[in-house]
Amino acid sequence: MTTPRPLVAGNWKMHGRYSSSEEVNALVQMLRERPAQCDVLICPPFTLLMPFSNLIEGYGLSLGGQDCHHQSEGAHTGDISADMLKDAACSYVIVGHSERRKWHRESDKRVSEKAAMAHKEGLCAIICVGESGKQRDSGETLDVIAGQLKKSMPDDSVAHNTVVAYEPIWAIGTGRTPSVEEIGEVHGLIRKHLTGRFGLDGQSFRILYGGSVKPENAAELMSINNVDGALVGGASLKAADFNGIIEAYR
Repeated sequence: MTTPRPLVAGNWKMHGRYSSSEEVNALVQMLRERPAQCDVLICPPFTLLMPFSNLIEGYGLSLGGQDCHHQSEGAHTGDISADMLKDAACSYVIVGHSERRKWHRESDKRVSEKAAMAHKEGLCAIICVGESGKQRDSGETLDVIAGQLKKSMPDDSVAHNTVVAYEPIWAIGTGRTPSVEEIGEVHGLIRKHLTGRFGLDGQSFRILYGGSVKPENAAELMSINNVDGALVGGASLKAADFNGIIEAYR
């Protein structure tokens, strides 16, 4: 069995301006002084991909998009293709984030199509799954996650082109965090699904936890069995905070 190399990914969402280059430069300096023992990824808004690509080249940082279209090109105003992301020096793309599923009404099928397009263009797809507070309270969590995994992951998924991120919707940006036992239960289910569907390669998939990850709780969260890193929201916007989470692997 291959132990997955951890990944700490920052999802900037709709935050950041060109002046945010100062935070990227600060993070680069921190990583130069104390190299990370994990892969580090930032996913800024599309407008910042090209400027940031010049700042991080050669410094152990990867770049990713926050979404991509399920088609390679066409009359899709306001959308971006996986090929465009690769052209902007991206190596990852987030698909199926709960905010996309909710506000853009993206189905599991559409998420799978986006992940398949990312794979086709040589990107690693970070496929997000997670339950609502209502689903958690009614005891549906494991069934919801299992269903999302089954329908959102294309058949060509392998450990080197796919990452799974578990983000309980009710914990994103709220300051609330599931218990260690609750997180371990869900990540264990995800691992079981991956090995059941993809065989031994399922042991090598990275499974990230996201949902109010902060420097203060990162070490505890990252020590949970089958947690192979974090998908970080607000705490990834400041170099010091993001580096504080990366510290869990130093």
